[in-house]
Amino acid sequence: MNKLTDFERYVIEEKGTERPFSGEYYKHDAKGVYLCKKCHAPLYRSEDKFNAHCGWPAFDDEIPGAVSRHVDADGRRTEIVCSQCGGHLGHVFEGEYLTPKNIRHCVNSVSMLFQAADEAAASTHNTAFATFGAGCFWCVEAIFKSLKGVLNVSSGYSGGEASDADYKSVCSGLTGHAEVVHIEFDPAQISFTTLLQVLFESHDPTTLNRQGNDKGPQYRSVVFAHDAAQIEETNAMIAKLTEARVFDAPIVTQVVAFESFYPAEDYHNDYFALHGEQPYCQIVVRPKVEKIRALFAELQA
Repeated sequence: MNKLTDFERYVIEEKGTERPFSGEYYKHDAKGVYLCKKCHAPLYRSEDKFNAHCGWPAFDDEIPGAVSRHVDADGRRTEIVCSQCGGHLGHVFEGEYLTPKNIRHCVNSVSMLFQAADEAAASTHNTAFATFGAGCFWCVEAIFKSLKGVLNVSSGYSGGEASDADYKSVCSGLTGHAEVVHIEFDPAQISFTTLLQVLFESHDPTTLNRQGNDKGPQYRSVVFAHDAAQIEETNAMIAKLTEARVFDAPIVTQVVAFESFYPAEDYHNDYFALHGEQPYCQIVVRPKVEKIRALFAELQA
């Protein structure tokens, strides 16, 4: 994740708004792609940008799957967020007839980065995302961080709403959220199928809403799929494991479409690396990490 300034954090994480007509991209008309300021996921193409004379950048289309919609806190407007990291972008409006598509994504400039067309064409760095729940994210983060081709692993929450995406609320088991890791990876170095293999080797996918002594729906086994291909690959993997009778009980791993990822509080990141001597890390996390390092030695960074 990109490090944010205080003002960027206010807008992107606290759902603030920049002043109208003040943003860098309000009258910006270069050719290229607009990326999420927080996670650098592509959001909008320049050809879909238009001047709505509203004071903020406006787009009448999005890159497919890049933007998620939620009812705003005011109960009237529709908030738009980055589908990859859950960062606040702005709001979406329909029925204004400003373009033939009759839609306006009103986006804060500070929520975006711009990549010029020639830079995008020259870039050879292609990344993808995977979002998994497999129990306590302290353990799952440590397992995936050690793999070649994994560029970033963030602990957080998926499956519920932004309003209760915090550790205390999620621990109640009442929010719909699961503790997850959000993985950015290079498909040229490691495939999604390989990540799935690591996932199913690293936890028990047959225990409903539980991993060891960690109990509750927040600890459920779940794959939040980012596209149809990930859904197909996950279902194929589950079918293969079931047919081979790898586990003594039925696999209960959920496979659901990814909507949003809400980063966990900072103190959760790199937890095993920073607190490896704590009893929980020694008793629960370390054995799993060492098991995966032995089974997938060729993948260790």
